[in-house]
Formats: sequence, structure tokens, C-alpha cells
Amino acid sequence: MLPVNQNTIIQLIPATQYTFEQLADIYNQTRIDYMVPMPMNATRLAEYVTTYDVSLEHSLVAKLANGEMLGVIMLGMRKGRVWVTRLGVIPNNRRLGIGKTLMNGLLEQTQKLSINFCMLEVIKNNIPAHQMFLKFGFREVGELLVLRHSPLSTKHISLPANIQSFDKSQALTYLNNHQLTQAWTNQYESFLNSNEVSGLYATLEDGSRGWMVYQRQKFLLSRFVFNTEAGDPVKVASALLTHLHQQYPRLDTHVENIHSHDPHLPAFYQAGYIEAFRRIEMWHGEFTG
Repeated sequence: MLPVNQNTIIQLIPATQYTFEQLADIYNQTRIDYMVPMPMNATRLAEYVTTYDVSLEHSLVAKLANGEMLGVIMLGMRKGRVWVTRLGVIPNNRRLGIGKTLMNGLLEQTQKLSINFCMLEVIKNNIPAHQMFLKFGFREVGELLVLRHSPLSTKHISLPANIQSFDKSQALTYLNNHQLTQAWTNQYESFLNSNEVSGLYATLEDGSRGWMVYQRQKFLLSRFVFNTEAGDPVKVASALLTHLHQQYPRLDTHVENIHSHDPHLPAFYQAGYIEAFRRIEMWHGEFTG
């Protein structure tokens, strides 16, 4: 192992030069002591790349001349916007500017692509990463909640409602017409790239009505988006969540990146959801569509 210091030459290599097994190994090394463990294997990483439109061609691995890996950063690409994700530096090499070098390399890629709007999330209280992003000109736009619901939860709210199910095709239509800016993981394209996507539409006795889109995996419910078309958002979300958990009583639920100002949020707590942690959403530039 070569000693790494601020004068060491760091090479940035396109992630396409590595297998998913190698990338997963590098990523997991960067997360050994992470405040929220997020281990990945090659299969999960490949699915992540597909679901979130990650361009391995524009993602980077930092290494030394002898081949020693230092860190990784990935770039999601969609029309008019990009997303910084999976940035990590192996613990022994932190505080030496490697994260800054990776960010510089990635932002150079976005400039070459003529994309001026960049999104990212950083776990709340990850002060070093948060401060680095601020120095790069990113600004805070809100907080995102990660919520979990156990099938053992006994909280149920009874709201008389007419609930109708719809398939992925209809779900994509609703999402495509939904103008609220979602976090990258919950955008239209993320659902388009995913399997087992469905939705529910609720009409309540007081005239409140709205829909939710979700993903049902083998053992897990995830990726929720709500929209209330009329009436009380909390009542609409409560009716939808109650029906969903009655439909899948044995499934765990892991919902990521719900905006802290989402008007449907109180319904989650009423249904027994627990906050796992928060992320800070940050943007650079302006989205022009």
C-alpha cells in the first residue's frame, strides 16, 4: 500500500472498466463505518444502475498508480438533469481531498454534457459531506424522510372509502402528469425502470380523493408517491395506506425520500410508520425541464 497524502496523484477511471462485483466491493469498503449501513452485492448494484439511470461511463473510481482503490462516485442521467450518488471514500484515505477530487471529476463530466441541473442527497448530520457539497455550490432544498412500517404494527384507521386498484401503465400516466418535483428515486423514470409497480385510487365519503403509486417486491413494499386531487390529503393517504396494508399484511415496508413538507406525511405516523433517518436534498443550478 502506498502512502496517500495531498500530493499523491489520484487517477480517475470510468466505472465501465470495472465489473459490478468490483464496483460493489469498492462501494462496500467505503461504507464499512458509515452512519447508515447500505451494503450492496453485484446483483443489487446492477439493479440500482438500471432503476436509477446511472451512467457507468460517466461514473468514476479513484485509484493510485499501483491499482489501490480509494473511492467511487456515480452519476445518474435523465433529460435535463443529473444525480450524484454512491459517493464514498475508503476510511483510511479520508480527509485527503479524494472526495473533492471525485466531485470535481464528476462535475466536469456534467459540464461536457451541457447539463446544468444537478441533484443529490446527503444523510443528515453527515457534516463533512454536507459541507463539501455546500462548497461546490449546492444549496439545501428540503429534508427527505426514510420511513419503515412493520407488519406487526397494530395501528389501523378506519375511513370509509371506495378503493380501486390500477396497473403500472395507469400508474405511469398519473406520475407523468404529476408536476411536483420528486427526489430522484421517486421520479417517473424510476418507476418506469422498475417491476411490480401498481397503484390505488381512493374516493372518500366527504369528497376527498386521490391516488398512490407503489412498488411491491417479494418481501417488501416500497417507493410511494401520493397525490390528493381534492379534499384532505391526510384522510386520502390514511385510506390508501390502510387498504394497502390490509392487502399485504405480511410485508415489511421501507419508504424512502418522502419530503418533510409532504401534506400526506401525518398519515404515515398515524398508520404506525417509524422514521429511520433523514436526508438533506441539495440542488445545483436550475431545472428547466
